[in-house]
Amino acid sequence: MTLGTAIFSVAKKRHKILSILAIIFTVTIPIVSLINSIGRTEGRNEFEHLVSQLQQGAIWSIFATIGYLFLLVWWGLFLFKSKIKSKL
Repeated sequence: MTLGTAIFSVAKKRHKILSILAIIFTVTIPIVSLINSIGRTEGRNEFEHLVSQLQQGAIWSIFATIGYLFLLVWWGLFLFKSKIKSKL
C-alpha cells in the first residue's frame, strides 16, 4: 500500500522527493531486514533481533529503524495533506 501510494504521489508530483524516499525505503527495508535476520539466534523473533542489533549499533538496524520512522512520518504527512485537501 505504501509503495502504491508513493508511486501515485510521484505521478501527481506531490511531495516528489519525500515520495521517492518512501519508495526507496519501502523496497530496501524488507530486503535488508530479511538478509540480516536470517542469522539471528534461535528463540528470538525479528523485532527482538532488531532491538538487540540496534543496541549493539549495527548499521543495518539503524537504517531499518530510521526507514520505519520515516515511513510513519510520511504516512502522517500524506494523510494530513489529504484531509486538508478534502476540506477545501
